Amino acid sequence: MKTLIIIIYSIVAIALTILTLMQSKDDEGASGTITGGTSSFYEKNKGRTKEGQLKKITIILGIVFIILAILLGIIY
Repeated sequence: MKTLIIIIYSIVAIALTILTLMQSKDDEGASGTITGGTSSFYEKNKGRTKEGQLKKITIILGIVFIILAILLGIIY
């Protein structure tokens, strides 16, 4: 059981690293925070784009990574 969890944990860690590196930086900086940024059709449908999908998958893998880390901590 431990070995299986460690293998899954390793795969998730590698996938999470690769997905994080694939993402582009879309930070608006301080000016975007003050002005509220731009609201366009692209911004409203961002979750349907490739970048939006990568972000969702990264969040899901991050949650799985944390759960597996806690589980491994409990097992050991």
